[in-house]
Amino acid sequence: MIEDKNILTEKQADSLKIEKFAYDNQIVRLFMIACVVFGVVGMTVGLLAATQLVFPAANLGIPYTSFGRIRPLHTNAIIFAFVGNAMFMGIYYSMQRLLKARLFSDTLSYIHFWGWQAIILAAAITLPLGYSTSHEYAELEWPIDIAIAVIWVIFGINMIGTILKRRERHMYVAIWFYLATFITVAVLHIFNSIQLPISWFKSYYVFAGVQDALVQWWYGHNAVAFFLTTPFLGLMYYYLPKAANRPVFSYKLSIIHFWSLIFIYIWAGPHHLLYTSLPDWAQSLGTVFSIMLIAPSWGGMLNGLLTLRGAWDRVREDPVLKFLVVAVTAYGMATFEGPMLSLKNVNWISHYTDWTIAHVHVAGLGWNGFMIFGIMYWLVPKMWDIKLHSTKLANTHFWLGTLGIIFYALPLYVAGFTQSLMWKQFTPDGFLVYSNFLQTVTQILPMYALRIVGGALYLIGVFLMVYNLMKTAAAGKFIRNEAAEAPALPKKYEAKPNEGWHHGLERRAILFSVLTFIAISIGGILEIVPTMMIQSNVPSIASVMPYTPLELEGRDLYIREGCVGCHSQMVRPFRDETERYGEYSKAGEFVYDHPFLWGSKRTGPDLHREGGLRSDSWHYFHMLEPQQMSPGSIMPAYSWMLEDSYDAEGIKKKITAMRQLGVPYPEGYEDKVEEDVKMQAAGIVTRLKEEAKVKTSGDKEIIALIAYLQRLGTDIKVKTE
Repeated sequence: MIEDKNILTEKQADSLKIEKFAYDNQIVRLFMIACVVFGVVGMTVGLLAATQLVFPAANLGIPYTSFGRIRPLHTNAIIFAFVGNAMFMGIYYSMQRLLKARLFSDTLSYIHFWGWQAIILAAAITLPLGYSTSHEYAELEWPIDIAIAVIWVIFGINMIGTILKRRERHMYVAIWFYLATFITVAVLHIFNSIQLPISWFKSYYVFAGVQDALVQWWYGHNAVAFFLTTPFLGLMYYYLPKAANRPVFSYKLSIIHFWSLIFIYIWAGPHHLLYTSLPDWAQSLGTVFSIMLIAPSWGGMLNGLLTLRGAWDRVREDPVLKFLVVAVTAYGMATFEGPMLSLKNVNWISHYTDWTIAHVHVAGLGWNGFMIFGIMYWLVPKMWDIKLHSTKLANTHFWLGTLGIIFYALPLYVAGFTQSLMWKQFTPDGFLVYSNFLQTVTQILPMYALRIVGGALYLIGVFLMVYNLMKTAAAGKFIRNEAAEAPALPKKYEAKPNEGWHHGLERRAILFSVLTFIAISIGGILEIVPTMMIQSNVPSIASVMPYTPLELEGRDLYIREGCVGCHSQMVRPFRDETERYGEYSKAGEFVYDHPFLWGSKRTGPDLHREGGLRSDSWHYFHMLEPQQMSPGSIMPAYSWMLEDSYDAEGIKKKITAMRQLGVPYPEGYEDKVEEDVKMQAAGIVTRLKEEAKVKTSGDKEIIALIAYLQRLGTDIKVKTE
C-alpha cells in the first residue's frame, strides 16, 4: 500500500513537468517604438490638416501637402500605424503571458513587424502622390492591399500557432477578442479590396454605385469595430485588471459581451448611408442592429469599470489607471452616441456635419489614445524593470490629453449643430435663409480654430510621454527575453464536474475560431448578397450613360486630389437639399461609378447636380484661386492642374477595364478614344477662350476635371412646372 501511494498517475506526472522558456519582449519593444514614432507623425499631419481648414495657405500651394491628399494620410497613419502598432504591441505582450508560451515563431514575429512598417511607409509615399482608391480607411492601391493581406495572415498564423502550443488550457477572454479581430479583419479587407488593376498604381473596384457603397461601409464601419474596438477590448480585459490588481468583474458578462458584440456589430454598416440611394430595407436593418449594439457595448464598459471596485482610491494617484478609466468611459460615450446617430431623426441632423467628426475623435483620442498611453506607462517599467521616471509628468500628460479632447470635441459638436441648422433654415416665405453654402462654412471657423488648440494640447501631452518613457528606459535595463516557467499542458483533460459549456469551448481553439467566423459572417451575407443579386434593388435609368473618356479621366483626377473628402455627391430627399442642390439622387444614376463617390462630410457643397450650373471658366478660375471666385472659401488652390497634362494613352486602358466591369462601351471603342477626347477637350478650350480669354491646351488636367464636373447630375432631366 505504501508503494502504491508513491506511484503517480500519468496525468499527475505530466502536470509536474515544469518547462522553462522565455517571453519575447524585443518584438513588443519594436512595435512600441513604431507606435510612438508613427503616432507623432500621424497626429502632426492631423494638426496640419486642421490648420488648413482655417488657414488655406497652410496647404503650401503644392500637391503633396494639399488637404485632399493628407487627410487620408492622417487617417491611415493614426488607424494602421499608431493604433495598429499599439495593438500588436499589446497583443504580443499579453498573449504570451495568458497562454504561458513564447510566440509561435520569432521569424514570423519579425516578418510581421518589418512587413507592417513597410506597408506604412508605402502608404506614406503613395497617398501624398495621389494614388488613392477613395474608399475611406481603404485608400491604398491594390499592391499594398495584397501586402496587407499577406502580413495579416502571418500575424494570424503566429497567433493561432501560439494558442495551439499554449501551456494554459483555457483561453482567457482577451484571447477571444484577439481571435475575432484576426478573423474579421481578414474577411473585411479581402472582400472590400476586390479590384481590377490597370497598372501598378491604379485600379477600379469591381462593385459600382449602391453595391460599392454598401460594401465600403460594411468594411468602413467594421474596420472601426474590429480594428479599433475588439482588439482594444481584449487589451482592456488584460491590462485594466493587471494595473488595478483586481480580477475581472464578471466572467459571465464577458461571455455575453463577446458573442453578442461580434454578431451584432457586423450588421450596422448601413447606418452610414441613411437617406441615401441605398435600399430602405438595408438602411432599416443597419439602424435596428446599431440600436442593439448599445447593450453589449455598455456591458463591456461596465465590466471594465466595475473591475475597479475596491481600487478607486488608487485612481486618484496612479496615472495608468487614470488613462484606462477615461479610455473605458470614452468607449461608453462613443458606443452610446454611435447607435443614437443611427436613428434617422438624429442622422437627419448629424450626417455630413462636424458632429460625426467630433464623435469619431472622442473614440479615437479617448478610447484608443488613452488606452494606448495607459498600457505604455504600465509596460515600460515592467520591461525595463524600473519605476516610471516621473509620475508627475504622466499626470500632466493625462490632464493635457483630457483638455485636448475637450477643446477638440466640444467646438466640433457646436459646429455640427450650427451647420445642420443653418443648412435647414427657411424664411417665412419658404426660401433658404443661407442659400450660399459658404455662409455656413465661415460661421464655424472659430470652432475650427479651437480644434487646432485641442489637437496641439493633445500632441504636447504625447511629447511629454515620449520624454518620460525614454528617461525611464534609459535608467533601467531592458529584459529582452523574460524568463518564465509553467507546467506542461497535460495530454488529456478531464472536465470538472461544474464546468460550464463555455469552458469547454475555450479549450477548443479551432472550434472557437470557426464559431467566431460563422457569427461574423451571417450579417455580412444577409445584407450584401441580396443587394448584389436582386436587380430591383438598383433600378436602371435609360437616360444614364457611361462617362466619356475625358470625363472618366477627370473623375480619376477628382479622386486623386481627394475632393470626396470635402464634397459629397448625394442629394438626399430633404426639402433644404433639393432647394439648394436640385433633384434628389437616384440609385440608377450611379450604376457606372467605380468607385462610388457619395462622400461622408460636407466641408464644401454637394456636387451631384453641379453639371451645367456654372461656366467652364468659373471652374477654371475656381481651381486656380478659390478665394477669388468665392471670397472666404477655405478650399486650397490646385494650380498644378492648369500646368500638368493627363495621360492620354492611359485612358484607353481605363475604357477597356470599365468594359470588363460591365460598363457598356462598344467593342473596339478604344480605337476611338483619342478622337473623342480631343473633340470634347477642344470644345472646353474654345469655351474658355470665348468666356474669359483663357489660353490653354486640351491635354491639361484642368480640362478633364472640368469635363467631369460639367457632367455631374446631367443624365436625368426633371420636368418643372
